[in-house]
Amino acid sequence: MLSAFITFGASGGNAYNMLYTGMFVFALANGTLEAVANPLVATLYPNNRTHFLNILHASWPAGLVIGTVLGWVLDDKMHVGWKTQILLYLIPTAIYGIMFFGQHFPKSEASQKGVKLAEMFKDVGILGALVACTLIALFFGSILQLFGVDSSMSKNGGYLMGGILVVIVGVMTRFSFGSILLFILFITHALIGAVELGTDGWIQNITGNLFTSEQGKYLFMWTSAIMFALRFCAHFIEKTLKISPIGLLLICAVLACVGLHLASGMTTFGMALIALGIYAIGKTFFWPTMLAVASDRFPRTGAVAISIMGGIGMLSAGMIGGPGLGYLKDRYAGEALAQADPAVFADYKAAEPSKFLNIESTAAFGLDGKKFGEVNDNLAKIRAEITQAGGDPASAIEKLSPTERKVVEASIAGDRHTLKTDALIPATMAVIYLVLLVYFKVIGGYKPVHLAEELTGGIKGPMQA
Repeated sequence: MLSAFITFGASGGNAYNMLYTGMFVFALANGTLEAVANPLVATLYPNNRTHFLNILHASWPAGLVIGTVLGWVLDDKMHVGWKTQILLYLIPTAIYGIMFFGQHFPKSEASQKGVKLAEMFKDVGILGALVACTLIALFFGSILQLFGVDSSMSKNGGYLMGGILVVIVGVMTRFSFGSILLFILFITHALIGAVELGTDGWIQNITGNLFTSEQGKYLFMWTSAIMFALRFCAHFIEKTLKISPIGLLLICAVLACVGLHLASGMTTFGMALIALGIYAIGKTFFWPTMLAVASDRFPRTGAVAISIMGGIGMLSAGMIGGPGLGYLKDRYAGEALAQADPAVFADYKAAEPSKFLNIESTAAFGLDGKKFGEVNDNLAKIRAEITQAGGDPASAIEKLSPTERKVVEASIAGDRHTLKTDALIPATMAVIYLVLLVYFKVIGGYKPVHLAEELTGGIKGPMQA
């Protein structure tokens, strides 16, 4: 609610800072929800976590579909102001508040057994803290930059804050090294945040650039609807098809890689439905199933491990996934235009270079946002006229001036190359899941661990200990 009122006050010269602050507060709310909802479901359904965590996370793509439709109608059709649209999320917020009045939240298995907080952090240890705190360091560095701190100082300040947090975890756990398996799961979940949420943030712009804005919205809703439906099928896959959570994650990683690779070459709307449909099937089970694996294998951590894992995914999406894909798009589009026509590139080149994680060596010039926006607006206008006349909107590019056509074609080339590079993330994840599948096979198969077994050193492998 606080975020809504801050965002609503954005205007004039303070607009950017108000929007950033409002979204920051909103991110805190999302993080709190992620930290509470996942452990709650894992506690309520200890014998079927994969199934019920997938059902919980079916609400995410359902919200994407509803939000896209509402935005489409309110923005494109009714032209309702963006502030009013933003405030619509206060409706489900109020409903949540009413639902939770008088409710009592159950304790996790670890809390019921009286496990102390320091003990819960032992499986996370120094290794797990390094993953989480590296992302936190990047986050704090970006916050300092927002307040005008020099780039170098903000980066160092962020890493100092991250280092302090690692030391705190070390002191709490008496410098426990942590579980190698949980460390690997944390790294993999950072990749998931980058490929799933990062790609979600960009895919509608990319498909809208390759096709029409309207078709981009259809494709976004298509992939979200697939995710919503399939997340109710985790129980069937695990129990009936006898596929372990790690096996399911391996299959998903392969499908996501194939889908993104196919999407990089899509030229027709039908091909886009197939390619992005395969990608959607692939990414469906990533997030909730990873949380279930962490909860199954590390009951001693209670809510700690899966809360940190959710935070790692969110931070990775915001600090690596979204900015990383934006950087790649800028880099590849700029390189394509420079190769096609250096003179046109010099005219349309962005004033400031794009960088990834503020690393100087990654500096690359993309296209000027304002100039490209004008070209894109003209393309959208031509597409609308052709569509209204019953023609093929794909032919709109041919009606642009030679210069504008080169700019649009460079942007499309950047989109395709970005998707192809993005496919390397699930490919890396597939290798990790294959290694984990072999590991669990060696130690007797994937089985949930119960707290009594973990505390007495029960069914563990070398990576778990």
